[in-house]
Amino acid sequence: MMADPDAFHPTPRSLHLSVSGEQARIRPDEHDEGWVLEISGAVQSHVDLHDPTRIRYEYLRRVANVLDAGWPSHRPLRILHLGAGALTLPRYVQLTRPSSVQTVVDLNRELPTLVCSALPLPEGTDLTVIIGDARAELARLEGQEFDAVVLDIYTSVDAAAHLTGSEFYGELLGHLAESGVLLVNIGDDTGLRFLARQARALESAAAGAGLTGAWTLADATMLDRLQAGNAVLAAGSALDGQDQAGHHTRLLAAGPHPAAVLAPEQTAALAARIG
Repeated sequence: MMADPDAFHPTPRSLHLSVSGEQARIRPDEHDEGWVLEISGAVQSHVDLHDPTRIRYEYLRRVANVLDAGWPSHRPLRILHLGAGALTLPRYVQLTRPSSVQTVVDLNRELPTLVCSALPLPEGTDLTVIIGDARAELARLEGQEFDAVVLDIYTSVDAAAHLTGSEFYGELLGHLAESGVLLVNIGDDTGLRFLARQARALESAAAGAGLTGAWTLADATMLDRLQAGNAVLAAGSALDGQDQAGHHTRLLAAGPHPAAVLAPEQTAALAARIG
């Protein structure tokens, strides 16, 4: 754990990920005093050790906004993170909600070790790391409930398809506590057809769980023009109920801007427009 970021001086590190076969590297960011995690040369995560509450990537900021809006300030949460990255969101949760109990699942054994050694977590972080396939490990967590489940693993038609679809989303929703929320990062190409399919899949899973449907949070221009980018799909009783209008207003105001926050009926309309 890291008590004082000013007393810690990270150095660039890299290693080979045995499962994926990719090269992971932690290096200084070119644009600020933060650090980035690269996987096979592509920047995957950003961490600011001096201010872990600063989240650069817009989709992850929208995830954090849902967590901020869903529960009273500083209330500890139980969160399951599927996909480790540089543990940007667990850092944020620890700083904004101390005493939260967090679990992360990642396929690559070496990655969490690299990240935690190169970029130590904030002091007091309660984080359990599980190594394995997200769906297989989820099944081993039978009976465990979480306030939030965050799925942040690269998926597409050809990549990790078993971590998509209504059946898997139903399994994730089944691990939510009362007033919980599921948050899914979807990256897509121009046309957003994959996003539309996953929105319909989450809508179906939500209906099966007695929920109103899927919310969408994204850059407004991306959705208007059906441009490539990342969107967050969300579902859960934390977003349902009589205060849907209030949730919509708060999330829209939180940005990043230009922001789009689509309630379930609007998400369904977007998916229908895409086809």
